[in-house]
Amino acid sequence: MTTPTVLTELLAERGVLLVDGATGTQLMAAGLEAGDAPERLNLDHPETVHRLHESYVNAGSDIVLTNTFGGSRLRLKLHKLDDRVIEINREAARHARHVVDHLERRVLVAGSMGPTGELLAPLGALDPAEAADVFAEQATGLAEGGADLLWIETMSSMEEIEAAIDGCRSVSDLPIAVTLSFDTAGRTMMGVDGTTAGVRLRDLGVAAMGANCGNNLPDTEAALVQMVAVAGDIPVIAKANAGIPQWRGAELSYSGSPEVAGAHAHRVRTAGVSIIGGCCGNEPAHLACMRAVLDGTIPVPDVEFEPASAPADTGDGRRRRGGRRRS
Repeated sequence: MTTPTVLTELLAERGVLLVDGATGTQLMAAGLEAGDAPERLNLDHPETVHRLHESYVNAGSDIVLTNTFGGSRLRLKLHKLDDRVIEINREAARHARHVVDHLERRVLVAGSMGPTGELLAPLGALDPAEAADVFAEQATGLAEGGADLLWIETMSSMEEIEAAIDGCRSVSDLPIAVTLSFDTAGRTMMGVDGTTAGVRLRDLGVAAMGANCGNNLPDTEAALVQMVAVAGDIPVIAKANAGIPQWRGAELSYSGSPEVAGAHAHRVRTAGVSIIGGCCGNEPAHLACMRAVLDGTIPVPDVEFEPASAPADTGDGRRRRGGRRRS
C-alpha cells in the first residue's frame, strides 16, 4: 500500500476528482500577449490569475494547477525573469490558495511544473544534477506559497522525470504527481509508452501518475489503459487536450466540444482513471460537462470519436462513438 496523501484522502471522500482545464489559452483570452510569459501575470496581474482559478472552481474542479508551467529558471530566462523564480512560484501558489481557501468545500492546489525545454545528457547539454536543482528551486517557491502537492506535467523523458522528482524531494515532502504527454502512436516524443512509464513511476513511489496534453484522445486513452494496468493502488490521472489541434489561419483551435470532453471523461473513468481534467483547449464549459457526466446528472454525450490511426469513416458509412447512451 502507498502512504495516504491529500489526493487519496480526497478520493476516498469523493470517488473521483476533477482537475482544471487549460491555462495558457484562457489567459490569452484574458489579455496575455502572444510571446509573453503567463507566469509574469502572477506578479503584475494577480486578479487575472484569480479569475482563472475561480472559473474552474465554479465549473466543479477539485484540483487547480498553479500558473507556473514554465516557472523554472531555464524557461523564465527566455523572458529575463530567471532571477525571480521563487517569488513567481510562491505568488502563483498564493493566488490559487486565495481562491480555494474561501470555499466551503476542499479544493487542492497543485504546483504545476513543466519540462525544462532542454535535453538531458548524453542526448543534450543539461546535466541531470543541474536539472534536479532547477526543479528544486521551483518546488521551493511552490511549497512556500502553500501548494498541497507538486504536479510534474507534459513530460517526455523518464530521465527528466527522475531528475524532477529528485529535485522536488530534496526540498519538500509534498506528494508528487507526474503526467506524460503521449504524442506519437501512444508513445512520448522520447519513445516512452504507458506501461514503461507506469512501472517506473510506481517504483518511484509517486502519489499519482497519468497522461496530459497529447496528440489525440485515442492515443492518450490507450496509454492510460496501460498505466492503469500497472499502477496498483496509485491513482491515475487523465488531463488530455480537447480533441485534435487545428490551425485556422493564425489561430489555433481544438476539435473537441464540451460533449467530447464529457464522453472522454466517461471512457477513462470506466477504464479505471480516478483523477480527470483537461489540458489545451479545455475551457470551463468542458470541465462543467465532465463534472456533470461524472456526477451522473446528465447522460453520457453520444458524440463522434475518431480513432487515432484510421480514417474517421469505418468503411460502411458509420463513425465510432465516444459514449454509450444511458437508458
